[in-house]
Amino acid sequence: MSDARVHHATAKTSADMRRGFPTGLVAATVVLVGITLWSYWGTIDDLFREWQRNEDYSAGQLVPLVAVFLVWRERKRLRQCRLGPCWWGLILLLLAQAGRFFGLLFVFESAERYSLALMIAGLTLTVAGWQVFRRSFWILSFLFLMVPFPGQIHNRLNGPLQSMSTRGAVFLLEAFGVRVSQQGNVILLDGRIEMAVVEACSGLRMLTAFIIVGAFIAYMIRRARWQKATLLLSSIPVAVVCNMLRLVVTAFLFLMASSEVAEKFFHDFAGLVMMPAAVLIMFGELWLLDKLVLPEDDPERKDEVVIRARPAARH
Repeated sequence: MSDARVHHATAKTSADMRRGFPTGLVAATVVLVGITLWSYWGTIDDLFREWQRNEDYSAGQLVPLVAVFLVWRERKRLRQCRLGPCWWGLILLLLAQAGRFFGLLFVFESAERYSLALMIAGLTLTVAGWQVFRRSFWILSFLFLMVPFPGQIHNRLNGPLQSMSTRGAVFLLEAFGVRVSQQGNVILLDGRIEMAVVEACSGLRMLTAFIIVGAFIAYMIRRARWQKATLLLSSIPVAVVCNMLRLVVTAFLFLMASSEVAEKFFHDFAGLVMMPAAVLIMFGELWLLDKLVLPEDDPERKDEVVIRARPAARH
């Protein structure tokens, strides 16, 4: 009799969870999202303008769209999560507002932008609860990639990337037998053609775009967490190598065609060519991991809790 009651209660709970979200929870979510949009509208508008005017971070505008797609993809699992407010989310909300206040006080735009992503995470935890937050943690973390690097980090990355790309391109050109010399960030081809590697050629745009692509692929594949992390971290050297290859191809076009053709390729077509190349390199990494690593159990099944009834003891 007790087993039947437990089974009936469990079935009722599952049915209640499958019916949809409670009306009160939906209303509270709509109100909080509306307040957040109204409060952060200036930050959102500024962030959108930054995506439009700065090519280094133009890929950031894809992040919210990809996040919505990932939530839609996880909709069945999210529906199985137990809904309910979690007051620990208030800590994230307070941290978000503290970061925003810091940005407003010291005119630090990046703090305001990062606080927006943290605010979304805090609202998710506060309104939907721990299970939904845990299930969507990777997606919520992915939102931070939509924010451009702070100015100091941008400047510290741009210079070394520019120098690294120049030296790498010179090394590859010499390996191909091209007479080449380097003067700072200017490459002298065949002693007569100068190819300047300016800041726009540093590869920072590739770096930000490839990190986003690497994070998306890492989320989509069914691999162990360390393999996902390896793939995500490898997007950084992949971006650097692809930018070097772009400079090498551009240099050959300077030598074999004309400066107009070379510059048109570098600015118009190289990005379209390098993105598929980077994706192929990342999938090549996964293929190599398959050959080097022994197969493991399905990592996603480890996150699922399987409850099995014990057989009744025989007397």
